[in-house]
Amino acid sequence: MPPSRVNRIPGDEQPTRDKTGTLDVPLKFLDQDYQELKRSCFTNNRRYVDEKFPLDSSSIDPKKKLGLDMKQIKWLRPSKIVADPQLIVKGVSRFDYSQGSLGNCWFLASVGALTFQKDVMDQVMPVGQSFGEDYAGIFHFRFWRFGKWIDVVIDDKLPTIDGKLIFVHSKTSNEFWPALLEKAYAKVCGSYADMKSGLASEALLDFTGGIHVHFETAKTSVDLWSLMNRAAKANALVACSTFLGKTSANTVLPNGIVQGHAYTVTGVYKVTSQEKPVQLVRVLNPWGEQEWTGDWSDKSSLWDKVSKEEQSRCRSLANDGEFWMSMEDFTKYFEDIDICCLSPDFLDSSSECKWTSTCYKDSWVDGTTAGGCLNNKDSFWTNPQFRMRIEELDKECSGQCPENILVSLMQKHEKRNRSEVSNYSIGFDVFAILL
Repeated sequence: MPPSRVNRIPGDEQPTRDKTGTLDVPLKFLDQDYQELKRSCFTNNRRYVDEKFPLDSSSIDPKKKLGLDMKQIKWLRPSKIVADPQLIVKGVSRFDYSQGSLGNCWFLASVGALTFQKDVMDQVMPVGQSFGEDYAGIFHFRFWRFGKWIDVVIDDKLPTIDGKLIFVHSKTSNEFWPALLEKAYAKVCGSYADMKSGLASEALLDFTGGIHVHFETAKTSVDLWSLMNRAAKANALVACSTFLGKTSANTVLPNGIVQGHAYTVTGVYKVTSQEKPVQLVRVLNPWGEQEWTGDWSDKSSLWDKVSKEEQSRCRSLANDGEFWMSMEDFTKYFEDIDICCLSPDFLDSSSECKWTSTCYKDSWVDGTTAGGCLNNKDSFWTNPQFRMRIEELDKECSGQCPENILVSLMQKHEKRNRSEVSNYSIGFDVFAILL
């Protein structure tokens, strides 16, 4: 076999001075500069209209998949919808919004997780924006895309029918951060229709640029509740999804669980019931309603068997889409869970254990670096390779996850519209190099 070709060696990497693509210097999406465009609006005494996300069907449903009557749709600024529009009313909360007529529960479940982390929220939705004195009909949001932060500019004209928002809408009628955030993400995806169907992990990564881990509840040997508890303490964003039904429709089961649906994990807690510990998980439906009705649900009699203090800390009777359930029921009705955090430190039982991360980029080029799988022994060695030195893991760090390396693969999309992207099956092999 020919000698291996190594694309990158961590020890030889030099720190880069180029800050382009960082939060401090994000890339300008579609070459639009927020500050320059805003200044231009003030100079010309006009409100911003985004020419690169036009107010027509190409931005809503270019391939007519949503079944909307485009003749009924009017793009309105918030001031034309309500008398006193506000970006945020009394802070950002997971209870602020309800899903509209777009199947993007995966995105909104991630938004629910985002609302818990103010620092991350301020990264995605830069502070200092409002409908007040500095208003010019222009807003901007930031997302992490394939290793780089991008700054996305939008106008605040939103698609409506009969004066009401078609897609995500706030429960407080004059609050518009959810609708504007959704519009910015739709622009990144290509259109609103391009947001239909997806995995929460995609948006979780785009909000954080963090480390993502995925677990199938029925197949993992990891103590998921303990892992989720540590993830919550590490300010991770956590989402989950239910099993598909016989069809792709979001069928509501008799117990209130929606099939083929994404939810936000909003808390984990351990209560004492009849002198026995019970591990609970709190889950939020992005519909803003429709809750679990089984054990430990809002009106479950099991709450009468825990202390008043624990009841006051956990129990809520509001029909807001959020509910508690036991870990046993959670693993029964939820197929998988996605955790995204700025660091994978939560994977270790000890808080003293710290991880470091390195990012590598490469591509498969036909005839040179596209070597195929191991079945192609003559060309396999030409695939991109990365050599890493793995230090011995401290015993105190080898808890539930004794592995001391986490590999995450990501594909960079080449097409503008998300629904046209082909996700290819990719993998990796790990070989030990004995020194």
